[in-house]
Amino acid sequence: MKSKTLQILLLSLFLPLLSFKADEVKEGDLKWLSFEEAVRLNEKAPKKILIDVYTDWCGWCKKMDKATYTNPEIIKSINKDFYLVKLNAESKDKIVFKDKTFQFNAEYKSHELALGLLRGQMSYPSTVFMDEGYNLLTVVPGYLTPENMQPILNYFGADVYKSKSWEEYQKELRK
Repeated sequence: MKSKTLQILLLSLFLPLLSFKADEVKEGDLKWLSFEEAVRLNEKAPKKILIDVYTDWCGWCKKMDKATYTNPEIIKSINKDFYLVKLNAESKDKIVFKDKTFQFNAEYKSHELALGLLRGQMSYPSTVFMDEGYNLLTVVPGYLTPENMQPILNYFGADVYKSKSWEEYQKELRK
């Protein structure tokens, strides 16, 4: 009898876990993707791509993860308009994109994709914005507070960049 009760208890505890899907994201959460996952998703449902280029040793990267990427408004904007990629600039993993394999470059102590995206200006964290066609829109080096990041997300997410310069957009925001 105790064995049956224990089985029922264990089943009731673990049954909800069986229905959970690893790729489900609750509202209010960010879904971090690999670069290749973002490309696959973009092929099916085009969105801009935001790439957080970081290193494991970067203190400002960790601060940005805790302060900026947990902000509810930032999360809402990113989930609406972007696929979000976390790219370790020192990763040893191979990444295949457009029939080219990118890998760690020992000479530069950096991943080739990070080197290309940051145009050799290796600064961490750096936030890379790409359009739906994988064109580089801009790279924003350094730590971004939620207050600094939100206008940038709006500028690219709402396609304002197609009709106004960043300077014009900033002037409008100050009014």
